[in-house]
Amino acid sequence: MSRIGLKQLEIPQGVEINIDGGHVTVKGPKGELSRTFNSDLTIKIEDNILTVARPSDSKQHKALHGTTRSLIGNMVEGVHKGFEKALEIQGVGYRAQKQGTKLVVSAGYSHPVEIEQEEGIEIEVPANTKVIVKGIDKERVGAVAANIRAIRPPEPYKGKGIRYEGEYVRRKEGKTAK
Repeated sequence: MSRIGLKQLEIPQGVEINIDGGHVTVKGPKGELSRTFNSDLTIKIEDNILTVARPSDSKQHKALHGTTRSLIGNMVEGVHKGFEKALEIQGVGYRAQKQGTKLVVSAGYSHPVEIEQEEGIEIEVPANTKVIVKGIDKERVGAVAANIRAIRPPEPYKGKGIRYEGEYVRRKEGKTAK
C-alpha cells in the first residue's frame, strides 16, 4: 500500500491548481509549473485538499500513485516557496564566480569551466567558495546542482572538490612509508 499516495495534500494560500484529465497546472506567487500524469489515476480537489486515487491495486498503479502525489506536492511547494541547493568548493585555488549569466568555476583544470544559467534557474555566488542554485522546479534545481558538482566531485584523500553543503566525504588513509 502506498503511504505517500494516500497522504492528502493541503493547498496553501495563493496557489491555484487546474486539473484537465491527466494534465495538472500549478500557479503560485513564484511562477507556474505544469506536468502530464498517467490518466488512469484520479486527481481531485475538495475543500482546498488534493487527493490522488488509483483504480486498482496492481503493482504499476501502486507505484504511480505515490510518485504522482510526490510530484504534485513538489510542484505546489516549488511555486509557493521554491527550492535551493547549496554547494561548497574546497581546495587550494578552487573558486567560482559569476560573469553575467555564466557561472565560471576554477577547479584545478588548465582552463576555467563555464556553465550557462538555464531559464527558470538562478545561480548565486555569495562567496567564491559557495554556490547556491535556486528555482521552482525541484528536478531541474537538483540536475543543475549535480552538473556543477560533477565538474570536480570531492576526492577521498584530501577532500578537495565541489560538494553539497553538509555532505560528508569519507576520507581514506594514504600510502604509508616503510
